[in-house]
Amino acid sequence: MPPYRTIFTTERGEFHQQRALTSAPPDLNVMMLRSPSADEIVEAVPDAVYFISERTGTIDAALLARLPQLKLILRLGSMTYDIDVDAAKSAGVIVCYQPNMGVIRVAEHVMLQMLAVGKKLYEAGQIAIDASDEWGESRRTDEDTFAYNWSNRQGIGQLVNRTVGILGFGEIGAELARRLQGWGCEVVYNKRRRLPESVEADLQIAYAEADDLIAQSDYLVNMLPYFPNTDQSLNAATFAAMKAGAVLVSAGSGSVIDEPALADAVRSGKLAGAALDTYEWEPIRADNPLRQLAVDGANVVLTPHTAAGSYTARIADRERMEDYSNIMRHLRGEPIRNRLA
Repeated sequence: MPPYRTIFTTERGEFHQQRALTSAPPDLNVMMLRSPSADEIVEAVPDAVYFISERTGTIDAALLARLPQLKLILRLGSMTYDIDVDAAKSAGVIVCYQPNMGVIRVAEHVMLQMLAVGKKLYEAGQIAIDASDEWGESRRTDEDTFAYNWSNRQGIGQLVNRTVGILGFGEIGAELARRLQGWGCEVVYNKRRRLPESVEADLQIAYAEADDLIAQSDYLVNMLPYFPNTDQSLNAATFAAMKAGAVLVSAGSGSVIDEPALADAVRSGKLAGAALDTYEWEPIRADNPLRQLAVDGANVVLTPHTAAGSYTARIADRERMEDYSNIMRHLRGEPIRNRLA
């Protein structure tokens, strides 16, 4: 039997598209389409049997009616609000989703970034490692004998009850919002297309215009992708508009941030600190002003673009064919995981 015709829609660039195509099983003939219209989908693959949808893109009754051979829709990620599940069920089309492990690892990393900067982890850790005698005599601890904050660290904060603003809210933002539930945080977000109220309620988030979000956030999380209009869009004006003592953390595109301006904002004390996993130039250059701040002991946490995990983890995801696993289960007649219809 020839490979099954498969639509794969995405908003990602060429690099990510090729990674997804490389891991495609030979049973599937995959047509990758970037942000297509309904007409473009039907024109490209009118006889599609499988439909993989990454990130966003409405799949409604009208589109389903134009894809008569469709058997299964697979959403990559956990947000399925823009798929008409009832229409799919009426058409006999299975709907399911596949959580993205790389996305979840990034959300975990952003939690780490916020906590590390808020708790001044690098600074506090170095105090313990140095074991300097400048802090006085050391005594064995018991119920009543201890040396709380023996180095008199100041400005150690908290995440609980703080406002977390997420710029560029996609699958990572959703996973981050889920992990913040129970922390007592007010989570606000901004994206090009506002989410439905039902999704906002489920994720316990509120929409805000970008300027309002920047002004009210204690922790500003950059998850913006790179486009010409986002290049260096977080700049001196942005940092000036942030709360005094706020924190910037970033796992979005590195070139979105004006790094010298961010360094100035941290150095001046306007911002309490910053944590970045991505940079304008990668690998990070020795003359990066944020790197020098970290060397000098500022509250700056830098990681080498590892938020999504090691190459070992990412290769394991690919070898398990995570993007295609439910389709392969369908071909083998096995139960579908995370099935909605």
